Amino acid sequence: MRAPSVVPTGVERTFGDDEIIVSKTDTKGRIAYANAVFLRVSGYAEADVVGQPHSVIRHPEMPRIIFKILWETIQAGQEIFAYINNLAADGAYYWVFAHVTPSFDPAGSIVGYHSNRRSPDRAAVRSIDGLYGALHAEEAKHARPADAMAASGVLLAAELAARGMTYDEFVWSVGR
Repeated sequence: MRAPSVVPTGVERTFGDDEIIVSKTDTKGRIAYANAVFLRVSGYAEADVVGQPHSVIRHPEMPRIIFKILWETIQAGQEIFAYINNLAADGAYYWVFAHVTPSFDPAGSIVGYHSNRRSPDRAAVRSIDGLYGALHAEEAKHARPADAMAASGVLLAAELAARGMTYDEFVWSVGR
């Protein structure tokens, strides 16, 4: 698991356009499976991530509101696409274009989540990075996480309204 002493280095790590990072979690977001690409890019050993919350790779500058949207969407049984900035075990960061889907049992109940992540379009990352930077800066103004998320949610809603888009439409408008 990432120790609290791991500090972002500002060094970006990339992975191949033909590679897919895959992970599966339980309904609480604890990692049940991570493929070899996940392990190589994140810099973790399988034993260090299986059973840990997926947030072990959460970059501290990723806006909380994006994860709130992600969780609300997948817990409602829907898929989501999102650009995510992750933090590797050595402090390097890496951007992904994530496709997260719920996994269902035969009765239709959600039993976990599956995520495939590809290398993102660089122009999309530049566009997303600006928005995410503004959202993170807004969140940093608030001591309580709930207040931070509420404030960045208002800012995100205003940005999306100005563009006349939903978050999903925005994600697809910036790349791929």
